[in-house]
Amino acid sequence: MKKIFTLFFLISIISSSLSAQKTAPMSVRMAATILNEHPDSLVYLKESKKPANWNYENGVILNAFENLWLQSGDGKYYKYIQKIMDSFIGEDGSIRTYSADEYNIDNIAQGRLCLTLYEVTGKEKYKKAAEKLHDQLLTHPRTNEGGYWHKKKYPYQMWLDGLFMGEPFKAQYSVIFKEEKNFDDIVNQFIWMEKHARDAKTGLLYHGWDEAKKQSWANPQTGLSKSFWGRADGWYAIALVEVINYLPETFERRKELIAILQRFAPAIANVQDKKSGVWYQVLDKGAEKGNYLEASVSSMFVFALAKGVRLGVLDKKYLAVAEEGYEGILKNFITENADGTVNLEKTVSVGSLSDTKNGTFEYYISEPTRQNDLKGVGPFINASLEIERAKEANIGAGKTVVVDYFFNNEYRKGFDGKLERFHYTLTDRQNSGFSVWAGIFNQLGAKTKSLEVTPTFENLKLADVYIIVDPDTKKETESPNYMNDASVKEIKKWVEAGGTLMLMANDTANCEIPNFNKLAGAFGIQFSNKNRNFVKNDQFEQGQFIISNNSVLKTTRKIYVKELAVLNITKPAESVLSEGGDVIIATSKFGKGRVLAIGDPWLYNEYVDGRKLPADFENFNAAKDVAKWLLTEKR
Repeated sequence: MKKIFTLFFLISIISSSLSAQKTAPMSVRMAATILNEHPDSLVYLKESKKPANWNYENGVILNAFENLWLQSGDGKYYKYIQKIMDSFIGEDGSIRTYSADEYNIDNIAQGRLCLTLYEVTGKEKYKKAAEKLHDQLLTHPRTNEGGYWHKKKYPYQMWLDGLFMGEPFKAQYSVIFKEEKNFDDIVNQFIWMEKHARDAKTGLLYHGWDEAKKQSWANPQTGLSKSFWGRADGWYAIALVEVINYLPETFERRKELIAILQRFAPAIANVQDKKSGVWYQVLDKGAEKGNYLEASVSSMFVFALAKGVRLGVLDKKYLAVAEEGYEGILKNFITENADGTVNLEKTVSVGSLSDTKNGTFEYYISEPTRQNDLKGVGPFINASLEIERAKEANIGAGKTVVVDYFFNNEYRKGFDGKLERFHYTLTDRQNSGFSVWAGIFNQLGAKTKSLEVTPTFENLKLADVYIIVDPDTKKETESPNYMNDASVKEIKKWVEAGGTLMLMANDTANCEIPNFNKLAGAFGIQFSNKNRNFVKNDQFEQGQFIISNNSVLKTTRKIYVKELAVLNITKPAESVLSEGGDVIIATSKFGKGRVLAIGDPWLYNEYVDGRKLPADFENFNAAKDVAKWLLTEKR
């Protein structure tokens, strides 16, 4: 009987696991396939024993894993990225199998993960590796006009692929290290490519352009290749939205890239197959004999269109095009495995230009297709993430979340060697930042901004949500800005009119409590001198709270908060989380507005991004619950 019970129990666990996998988001199910097939290296098929080379395909899939990590808070995706990247990058910043002398622009794409790892960890080896790639671009051969050659061995040739390979990396690098001088060159690359490769009739772009007009595949008058290869146009489309996302809105020429995307979007929509919803291998040939529906271009176009709408640079009608395309991908290219994972079918293995690969229709339809080719899987995961987040984008649509940078006003040396703000800032990707939480607000459709001056009723009018975190003491800032009666009066007036305020203190040794309590007290809340949840080393259970039936943390069951200040409350404040007689989280209704308070800045990256806490803690989910509460309370 005992053996029968044990077997039944095991079967129940397996069945439950399979059920959970099959109901997981498609992005997660596709990623699980890659983790199963490529546990230790990428690019080569799972049957191969050959170690992977530094390659753009690594960059394509790892970029998708980065986006999945940030959208799910599951640290296993970050750890996979770091494991793969560390298999290439030495402690001195050397890159295994990479050769700058090849001047192959394809080899730049994987460098985006070097930048991510450097931003998150601050480790110099990742910076050194990224600098090697950036140095390649400094001396990379160019056309007479200034466009990057695709490879040294492909002289005077610009390919659509190259825009994806080089420009998102260069844009990210330039933002991190504040090399704004690069922005003009980045924009010019797209302008030159469009100028030479765009077909005036269809709006599509030819795969390649030979400035010298000497290649066998090139039109002797125009230098253009012969066909509109789907994935080439897909590379260009996703390069546009990625770079537009990196360039600051204050950079005037960003508008030129937006204009290119707005010209390109209708061309993409016009060649969408009306019956299937997806796109063909050769875009303008439709159902011509031999042509076929292809997975990577379909995923790329869905991703680019959906992200363009999310960024606010494409008309919302293109989200419908993307959603139709995504449904077509699921119907035409996705097959399911017994374990709940999925496969992506019909990704063409390669598309190139040479004497033998001559850019004709017949050439493009002759290349074989593969299952789970990374060039298709990466864009598919990104497309899935965009469609998944679009379902929640209305929660915060039209709303603005403002984080205080006045009372919390700390500085450190930045990546460019100059002083920069840090500690609970929206863009800081290290442990000390709020970048993951800011990303959650953005996922829910809200904008995030900072307020660097004294808050007033007038300047708070732009905010639907105002968050004040960990006001400074003199230990943290030489001349701290203390909460005062005038600021309390202005903030109270704003809350009373319908604003949503969140107050996050810290333990008494690291937060200016007395003056902060002037504001908190206006709503019946006081941050006390009692601290709790002291955690020794990695004994995380000492910082846990178990949640049930919570009006704020509606879907969260277990959180981690350490060394927090306990709250004392009076009417109108109410406890929404208490333990052992201590109030941990409180809310307060005030006029038309609401206040939420907790004695710790617990939603910063270190305890939200999944890299540190055990998987059973749900701080990422809690951050999303808190964001939803803040955004959905009526103003």
